[in-house]
Amino acid sequence: MSITTKKGDDGTTGLMFNRRVSKSHPRVEACGSVDELNAAIGLARAGGRNDFVCQNLLAIQKDLVVLMGELATEAQDLPRYVNDGFLVVAPKMTALLDGLVQDIEAQNISYKGWATPGATGLSAALDLARTVCRRAERRVCALQEAGQLSNPEIIIYLNRLSDLLWLLARWSESRKPDP
Repeated sequence: MSITTKKGDDGTTGLMFNRRVSKSHPRVEACGSVDELNAAIGLARAGGRNDFVCQNLLAIQKDLVVLMGELATEAQDLPRYVNDGFLVVAPKMTALLDGLVQDIEAQNISYKGWATPGATGLSAALDLARTVCRRAERRVCALQEAGQLSNPEIIIYLNRLSDLLWLLARWSESRKPDP
């Protein structure tokens, strides 16, 4: 099977369960922004040399796959999605992010004023991921405002993730600089 199906040549793309929508549909915008976020986090992980950061970023990337799958499913198809064994974003996923924030904050890292991205390669990549996360959050909020988001935990998760990415960037700056 080829990656080139030509089905999108008409300006549509596929969602779960063979639903087709415009490539500019708010659901596709939200999914695409989360996909960009996953790639940005992958870039940070690839450039990181700290096991704590890299292991947690990989776990977050796996959660983002869950999140994208749920976003790619229209509300009327969610029961089938769950019955087929797919996971949805749950409070326990957000709680893991909260735990990481608490762990990092307990280390009493210091920061003053507005952070300027670029102190290290890793912190710059984390700051980029944070800004992409905020955009993804805005796209998901637009989906909610259009009455097309069934699970408000997705917004909570993305909001917490952007906080964590900012904190990880500051944490990484407080460590030994990248070589």
